[in-house]
Amino acid sequence: MLLAIDTATQNASVALYDAQQVWAERTWFSERNHTVEVMPAIAEMLAGLSLAPAALKGVAVAVGPGSFTGMRVGLSAAKGFGLALNIPVIGIPTLDVVAQPFADGRLPVCAVVHAGRGRFCAAMYGRQRGKWARLSDFRLASPAELPAGITERTLFCGELDDEARQAVQSALGDKALFASPAQSVRRAAVLAELAWERAVAGRGDDLALLAPIYIH
Repeated sequence: MLLAIDTATQNASVALYDAQQVWAERTWFSERNHTVEVMPAIAEMLAGLSLAPAALKGVAVAVGPGSFTGMRVGLSAAKGFGLALNIPVIGIPTLDVVAQPFADGRLPVCAVVHAGRGRFCAAMYGRQRGKWARLSDFRLASPAELPAGITERTLFCGELDDEARQAVQSALGDKALFASPAQSVRRAAVLAELAWERAVAGRGDDLALLAPIYIH
């Protein structure tokens, strides 16, 4: 069983997954309460399935970009499980999780999460030599800067507020498409799927080196 933890922004998500199915998942708006909400949510999921922490074979964690405090909470929890249970911990970039549900589409995707202070973190995704891939570096942008460099019809997904949507729509017109709120929810089950193969192979990250991705 793989535990997935995503506290990279004010939206939090945790899940239990084993490649056969999503056994449990909880996704909610935590605001800034990750410290007091995440561990009880994990304990409740395990108890609901009558599982002890020893049943976990790995932990996946979203490592950012995102909120400095949120990422630290998730990483601390993941490393705690990893050290206590001697299981691999796999860090996955937050924007990879945002974009993954759209990997089978034909349009390039701009994945976005809140970075605080009215700013956003964003990256482009799409097909490269037939494979789904991140096509750009992570970048920090104001709402007006989100559409910079985009010249073709693009799907925007993730944590775009009204100001960001309006700025993108104004700059790109009908070249900008937006995922619905339900499609844009960042789910820990998706994080788990991205980490699964590394987890079962025991290819975890070095806990001493695993750190949040900060964009300045």
